[in-house]
Amino acid sequence: MTVMPAAFIGHGNPMNAVETNRYTEAWRAFGQAVPRPRAILVVSAHWYVHATAVTAMPSPRTIHDFFGFPRELFDVSYEAPGLPSLHEEIADIVHPTWVGADVDSWGIDHGAWSVLRHAFPEADIPVVQLSINALKPFDDHLQLGASLAPLREDGVLVIGSGNVVHNLAGVSRALSDGGFDWARRFDERARELMLEDPAEVARLDGHPDFDLAVPTPDHFLPLLYVAGMAGATGTAAEVLVDGYAYGSLSMTAYTVGMTPPPAEGTGVAAPLPDEPPPDGANI
Repeated sequence: MTVMPAAFIGHGNPMNAVETNRYTEAWRAFGQAVPRPRAILVVSAHWYVHATAVTAMPSPRTIHDFFGFPRELFDVSYEAPGLPSLHEEIADIVHPTWVGADVDSWGIDHGAWSVLRHAFPEADIPVVQLSINALKPFDDHLQLGASLAPLREDGVLVIGSGNVVHNLAGVSRALSDGGFDWARRFDERARELMLEDPAEVARLDGHPDFDLAVPTPDHFLPLLYVAGMAGATGTAAEVLVDGYAYGSLSMTAYTVGMTPPPAEGTGVAAPLPDEPPPDGANI
């Protein structure tokens, strides 16, 4: 079976799910370029809980885990099937790490479907999510990502979905397509490591701009899973698309194990809603 690539996607705010811009076009091109996966495993910033678990239901529901957005976003339904048997495969390859089977509480959250509806619009490939265990240190997430690397050899496409820089309290609507200096410094250092030494990405918690760039770890941690996979296979990442939104969000995306398709889209990341304020919008 063809070895699948892996990818980290900077998904930005949920409105990117229903917009067309240079980021969503890059996600679309990525989906068209990869071989057809047996399943897609998503590590989303929005399933951040006190446990390591895998969705194991045959028909995962579409979760609208936000508020204050237009009705059209709540009307989105991404009806991909699940793959309950993938839980056992994951539990086996990451042993002795314990991985629970979630059969009824989660589904496909917007960190996953906002990207997948562009990359795989037919929703005909099984989708499984892996939770982010908030109790674990950075190195554990990096190592778990490395442990998951064999899935790529069995037809599973692994996608981490978050943002390298994600500071909602720092959002500036005047910088729709720009980044603050501290956001750029942190994002650029993350890029250097992803392209040269992915296994060292967990050390970014010592960067001078870390507290501003990563005020909470949820959106940063999906990067560690993809970095772990890259490190485990000795494969550096490549940039799929890059840029900034509203000063304090990085939209940078990476691929591992494939040459990114040419970037052809135009336009800035999707606009934020007028209300509520960004730091209360769960994005």
